[in-house]
Amino acid sequence: MSGHDVPGSSWVTQSSKSGRIAAYLGLAVLGGLVGIAGSLVQGAWLPGGLVLALLAAAGLFYGSLRATGAQLGVVAPAVGWLAAIVLLSIGRPEGDGAFSAGIGPLVYMLGGMAVAVMCATMSRPEQPGGGPGRLGK
Repeated sequence: MSGHDVPGSSWVTQSSKSGRIAAYLGLAVLGGLVGIAGSLVQGAWLPGGLVLALLAAAGLFYGSLRATGAQLGVVAPAVGWLAAIVLLSIGRPEGDGAFSAGIGPLVYMLGGMAVAVMCATMSRPEQPGGGPGRLGK
């Protein structure tokens, strides 16, 4: 049985190096899009929009962990998400910014970062053929 035929193994870990790079870049772009959408939604429908934006970020981070089977799968969309919200929070020289003053944007930024860290530190999905014991036992 080749590596491509192992049931339960991740499609990203089975693909070529260029395929993995493209997948991680795609996840980073998707993270940026979720960050932009969340930035707009969290300010528009407080508090429901804030909850929706955090749930979208959590879904993306956890879904990418499950899809890739690696912590790097969480890091890629988290970097895109963080870059998007930081760029939106800076604003323009004219004073325009996507984030309003208040606690909502702060909860969105810190909550999203906390969710990304939680997903990145979760245990990896079980590898096929792996036993329950530690290495060397």
